[in-house]
Amino acid sequence: MAVLDASAVLALLNNEPGSAKVAAALNGASISAVNLAEVAAKLSDYGMAQSDIEKALGNLALRILPLDEAGAFASAALRQPTRASGLSLGDRCCLALGQAFGDSVLTADRAWVTLKLGITVTAIR
Repeated sequence: MAVLDASAVLALLNNEPGSAKVAAALNGASISAVNLAEVAAKLSDYGMAQSDIEKALGNLALRILPLDEAGAFASAALRQPTRASGLSLGDRCCLALGQAFGDSVLTADRAWVTLKLGITVTAIR
């Protein structure tokens, strides 16, 4: 199973380079509710109507996982080891989800591949 970063979902929806890798990982894939909010906000920035955003994201059939207390502390624990790479809260939530479930994380952010966090990170491009 894969955990998708917001950048991976946006690449898929925008048919950007790497979208085929994301499409191949969709079956059973997960996303943090935090990263889902990032995707929805970006689609809104593009001028997409809320109902269309919900439909487009719902069609992906992703397993959406909330940020609970354990996830909040796990993402906070990633702050120091990722600070030099400039990772955002959403980035750390995605990585924490990958840690929690032992899943591979798919992202368009190549810098994640160099992180030494014990998480399998796959750059989609």
